[in-house]
Amino acid sequence: MNKIFEIPLYPYARSADQDAAAPVRRRVVVVGAGPIGLAAAIDLAQQGIEAIVLDDNDKVSFGSRAICFAKRPLEILDRLGCGHPMVDKGVVWDTGKVFFDDRKVYEFNLLPETGHEFPAFINLQQYYFEEYLVNRARELEAEGAPIELRGGNKVLKVEDKGDHTVIEIDTPEGPYTLEADWLIACDGAGSPIRSMMGLDFVGRVFEDNFLIADVIMEAEFPTERWFWFDPPFNKGQSALLHKQPDGVWRIDLQLGWDIDKEKEKKPENVIPRLKAMLGEDVKFDLEWVSIYTFQCRRMENFRHGRVIFAGDAAHQVSPFGARGANSGLQDTDNLAWKLKLVIEGLAPDSLLDSYDTERVHGADENILNSSRSTDFITPKSDTSRIFRDAVLDLSEHYAFARPLVNSGRLSVPCTYDGSALNSPDALPGGPARTRPGSPCPDAPLDEGFLLHRLGNDFTLLTINTDVPAELEESGIKVGSLSLYSEALDPALADRYLGDAETAVYLIRPDQHVAARWDKFDETATRAAIRRAIGKE
Repeated sequence: MNKIFEIPLYPYARSADQDAAAPVRRRVVVVGAGPIGLAAAIDLAQQGIEAIVLDDNDKVSFGSRAICFAKRPLEILDRLGCGHPMVDKGVVWDTGKVFFDDRKVYEFNLLPETGHEFPAFINLQQYYFEEYLVNRARELEAEGAPIELRGGNKVLKVEDKGDHTVIEIDTPEGPYTLEADWLIACDGAGSPIRSMMGLDFVGRVFEDNFLIADVIMEAEFPTERWFWFDPPFNKGQSALLHKQPDGVWRIDLQLGWDIDKEKEKKPENVIPRLKAMLGEDVKFDLEWVSIYTFQCRRMENFRHGRVIFAGDAAHQVSPFGARGANSGLQDTDNLAWKLKLVIEGLAPDSLLDSYDTERVHGADENILNSSRSTDFITPKSDTSRIFRDAVLDLSEHYAFARPLVNSGRLSVPCTYDGSALNSPDALPGGPARTRPGSPCPDAPLDEGFLLHRLGNDFTLLTINTDVPAELEESGIKVGSLSLYSEALDPALADRYLGDAETAVYLIRPDQHVAARWDKFDETATRAAIRRAIGKE
């Protein structure tokens, strides 16, 4: 058993707030020290915004849990200071193979183009991910950044008072009360805060169960995602295999609906299933076993006054497609810069409503894709199964059928089409992938990569035209990055120019495009900045 599960990374320690005569007011309190809560706190602290993280635990999650991290979240994590450590430790992959019965029907490449700093996906156990985030938070704290992790702090009650929240907390040394201007609830799928506030999910719970088993073994399988429909070792069901670091392999086996979950998790029942898949001669040790049920649900709204929900506390999807943690990281990336501007008085409170609108859109996109995957993986009727099996048979020989195969549409970054923060597209011939609302794709520069140069502030990116080195509008300072064709990598030209000869992009702090034009227009640019911060 991996000893990292047993190490208290943020053990309980009495804080000065517990001895104060009256409840202390904090700027932002984050509840939950999982990946999403830690990412939110780190993002805020790096921008100078105080973030106190409360968790009733004191160590990383037990079991590998979320393991697949996509390119866009890795780029976000790089801005938080831990993207490269994750890649260095993780298992890098981009190839997936799909099997039907005992035949490989096709394979796919998730990142067929070059010119990106980060890979399509890595596999890395969640406990490592959390450890890197804790290390980064500790590093920031040592540098004097306004971040604090409080283990052994269990939230008992939350009240929204209109201009702040009141939080009642229990500790090993007794209860205390804390106030916060803002509370970010990242306390997981079973979110106690959601329950305290009388809120719930809407959506679907699917009638099926899957066994997750992490096994330690030496195996000859390549570093790829393998998915089986109706394999000989799990007839009528499905299976998934992923490689992780340290010789750990993730295996998912569909079990069906009417099962005894506790019985199925017992080693004497798990091991025969794994031997049927891996072979009787393969030696392995069980590290972690769990059973999950597909759920594709979300809260109706992610913002409730001074309480904002993110990650699994706000939305749930089935694990196939790696859309859980990856989506949660995009939540915090969307939220942190907006909350900073509101706290600093540079944007109206209503800017946070765009977090709700944009990330509900992202959640709905994930739920739609996850639901479709679930319906394909687990057909709900004989007719659906006949159709599914016909698609799999055709995909072995005919390319037209392969896009219809759905073993889990893998996580992609969300484009905020229709967002009120977007300005109308004014770049004729511009690539669709960089239209307003879209995340900026990376591209090589003479030295390094584009996303590093964009950073996490508002930026004017210009190609083959000039803009002022810096512009200030409504208190927002906007820097510039000017590039020219003679030094332009073809990948960057393809992703940002398309058929245009010149381009000007206004990039948000979360590296989404707010506006774009074919030339610099100061009046239009200032209006787009105001719009992007909710002032127009």
